[in-house]
Amino acid sequence: MNDPDLFTASVSTSADVPLAQRMRPKELDQVQGQRHFLNERFFRMLDSDKWTGLIFWGPPGSGKTTLATVIANRTQRQFQALSAVTSGVKEIREKLEISKAAFRMGNPAHILFIDEVHRLNKAQQDVLLPYLEEGSARFIGATTENPSFEINNAIASRCVIFHFQPLEDRELMRIVLRAAPELPTTLAEKIAAAAIGDARRALTLLEHLQLMAGKDARVPTEEDWDQLKHSQSLYYDKKSEAHYDTISAFIKSIRGSDPDAAVYYLARMLEGGEDPLFIARRLIILASEDIGNANPAALMIATSAFQATHAIGMPEARIVLAQCVTYLACSDKSNRAYVAIEEAMEVVRQGGSAEIPMHLRNAPTKPMRAWGHGAGYAYPHDYPGGWVRAQYLPDALKTRRFYRPTDRGSEKKFMEFLKQRGKSTDEGN
Repeated sequence: MNDPDLFTASVSTSADVPLAQRMRPKELDQVQGQRHFLNERFFRMLDSDKWTGLIFWGPPGSGKTTLATVIANRTQRQFQALSAVTSGVKEIREKLEISKAAFRMGNPAHILFIDEVHRLNKAQQDVLLPYLEEGSARFIGATTENPSFEINNAIASRCVIFHFQPLEDRELMRIVLRAAPELPTTLAEKIAAAAIGDARRALTLLEHLQLMAGKDARVPTEEDWDQLKHSQSLYYDKKSEAHYDTISAFIKSIRGSDPDAAVYYLARMLEGGEDPLFIARRLIILASEDIGNANPAALMIATSAFQATHAIGMPEARIVLAQCVTYLACSDKSNRAYVAIEEAMEVVRQGGSAEIPMHLRNAPTKPMRAWGHGAGYAYPHDYPGGWVRAQYLPDALKTRRFYRPTDRGSEKKFMEFLKQRGKSTDEGN
């Protein structure tokens, strides 16, 4: 008999059970999405009953727990279900020991399903290893986080990882209309679009829409939806992979000079509750790393945007951030200052500290001057144009070039400046 704790709701008709649980599929042909792996090969793998472990990785509402439910209904093995949110190592070990005892009595090993498995740290995950090693337990883990970062390598190497994709709007519409066949198609489309690939969110929106329609079984209307949508917030977990994916897309959009995409990702972060100062700090970094001396004003604008955001806060800070984002996206770009410091630091790491030329050394005392410190130093302001030819790098590095300006924006002037002084530079992009 399978453990009912996690899946009781999937077969319940009680009105107290959320609609998303009541509508959870029980058969594979009811499952929407994931057709990139939900095929005959996957079914044959399940039916062969030879697998050791499965890891289901994907965003919320993409069907991870649903597929585990289907497997529970399909298998003849005992199915034990836990959530890492509420269960600790002690309870997990107890389930594993029960499976081990059954296995040693000649019975099939149990399947242990752990939802939100990434909430167990890697040391806690180690409890699974000996059981998987000897085959005395099967394992299915569900996670919203990248297994490469969050799952113990020894566990991941014993499992097949399936990457779940967000559901498409047409798939979400099928789910919504299966739950409410009388719903107008236009409303089903709007719910699907607002759910952003999350079936659970789509059904939750539908349930609240039905509640707004009242107990008289009135079919929800466009007016009901307009009232509901203003109270919904975008899914955005500041500690999840969605956080890192969105900020990555945001930065890359600015770097790629696309202000429309940059503003869109800015809006997603702000609507999701991201700290505006976190965004502003990233803009300061970008202004220096990706724009640099092609437009030195970018760093000043980004710094001012941070200060203004700190001073006025949300919601008005969205305007300041949008101004800064569009400016940076439309600016000339250069990463040559960033490349210069990276190369210089690598030289220091590999070669240590080269000897500083004597004429550049500090000479505050008479003995130091007698030793030659500062001897021969030419003060540039004493020469026409405020410049004199001299060697500033150590002898071992005297021909090395770290900063190679581009021919874009203000940096083009820097290139010409250095050429006039005999510095070789890499031209172009």
